[in-house]
Amino acid sequence: MPTLQTSPDTESAPPDYEIHIEARTGWLRVNWRELWEYRDLLFVLVRRDFLAKYKQTVLGPLWFILQPLLNTLVFTIVFNKVAGIETGGIPPLLFYLCALLPWGYFAQNVTTGAATFTNNAHLFGKVYFPRLIVPLSSIISNLFALGLQFAVFFIFGAWFALRGAAVYFGPAILLALPLLLITAVLSLGLSLLFSSSTAKYRDLSHLTPILIQLWMFATPVIYPLSKLTGGDGRFAWIAWMNPMAPIVEGFRFSLLGRGTFHGPMLGVSALASAVILLLGIIAFGRAERTVTDCA
Repeated sequence: MPTLQTSPDTESAPPDYEIHIEARTGWLRVNWRELWEYRDLLFVLVRRDFLAKYKQTVLGPLWFILQPLLNTLVFTIVFNKVAGIETGGIPPLLFYLCALLPWGYFAQNVTTGAATFTNNAHLFGKVYFPRLIVPLSSIISNLFALGLQFAVFFIFGAWFALRGAAVYFGPAILLALPLLLITAVLSLGLSLLFSSSTAKYRDLSHLTPILIQLWMFATPVIYPLSKLTGGDGRFAWIAWMNPMAPIVEGFRFSLLGRGTFHGPMLGVSALASAVILLLGIIAFGRAERTVTDCA
């Protein structure tokens, strides 16, 4: 069990070394230097999140792979075979598996981060450290699961390509990096907002998974973006208001060479993600002052 210290580098500090914990004023209460000083604690929490998630399970980290594969299988049977939703010429398994890469990462970040105060109240009340480290650790630790899912996706992609399917891996694959960054920024901002709300109103912790599930159906995970923007365009406003819509479709364009890449819509998504993160930091800073007693 890792031991949390009240200060980094205390062993190498001089005898007269002191730490001053002061209440910060203003709307944006983030001490970036302090976050950097506690980077060792960040790495400890990342490791804790990764190991504790599937500790004492039979399959262990294999669940990182099995969960999106099972979801992909269900989507293929229900939405493609039964409901007859077209996938734009992309093999259904790759269509859904590709969309679940950013969406699964986003949903996991928000769900985990929303419980920051409720799941770590025992820790927050005993020792001081920058509270923002906890949701940041979730964002980073979930990247390991995403990396495994990327590997599985490319294995299936190569298999379909060898069978002559319309799959193309090209330079556009580099677009996945900024798309992933926007997803991380958006999910961090939302997790900060949700955690600040659930700390005061615990009922919202039960509502968060339902909101995420409804959000998925408003996102082109099980259907292409053209379903919203095509035709008479009467549902295009859903895509413009949903910052995850261009990200999910952008992943298909990036990784499969098919799909819709909408630059203006992606710009709106990036701007909205930045604003949501700023609001989340403000709300989180206000909540951490009153939620737990750190004296």
